[in-house]
Amino acid sequence: FVIICGGGKTSRRYQEAARSIAGLTKEDIDWIGIHATRINAHLMRTIFYKYAHPRIVKNPLEKIDFKEKILIASGWKPGFSTDYDAVLLARNFKVKNLVNLTNIDYVYNKDPKKFKDAKPIKKISWKDFRNLLPKKWDPGLNAPFDPIAAKEAQELRMEVAIINGRKIRNLENYLENKNFVGTIIK
Repeated sequence: FVIICGGGKTSRRYQEAARSIAGLTKEDIDWIGIHATRINAHLMRTIFYKYAHPRIVKNPLEKIDFKEKILIASGWKPGFSTDYDAVLLARNFKVKNLVNLTNIDYVYNKDPKKFKDAKPIKKISWKDFRNLLPKKWDPGLNAPFDPIAAKEAQELRMEVAIINGRKIRNLENYLENKNFVGTIIK
């Protein structure tokens, strides 16, 4: 397995705290998020220390040889999300399927936090999915999959499964080709 750690809530909290104190550039905000991904990656590498490669990958374009069962990666550089890093790593390893563990059960036709009539989507094309997203990526963007990563994944004809990471049985079901709760984008 290759696990790419995002920054999540930790990243957004640090970014909000920094914004409230100083006027930061997008690059500064991005670096805060990148370092949050790196601390999350170190946590995961520590948890899986018996099985994980000892070095965390920061550059998804580098040639990576590993013999361990798990490779852990983190954010790369400003201007890119870990969704994009995951797509680049998948391309690097010639992998066509990606799983994005997140905090939602499905992709919805609109934000379910704002709209009670939001409907879950079980399968969606890249074209239709990209129409749900903002056209550009900003540091700290909270979307099921970032717009730049979505464009690249579409061009590479990847399948991305959006699965709630708090419901790990769904990941097992997806990996075993069983019914699962989540969204397939392809």
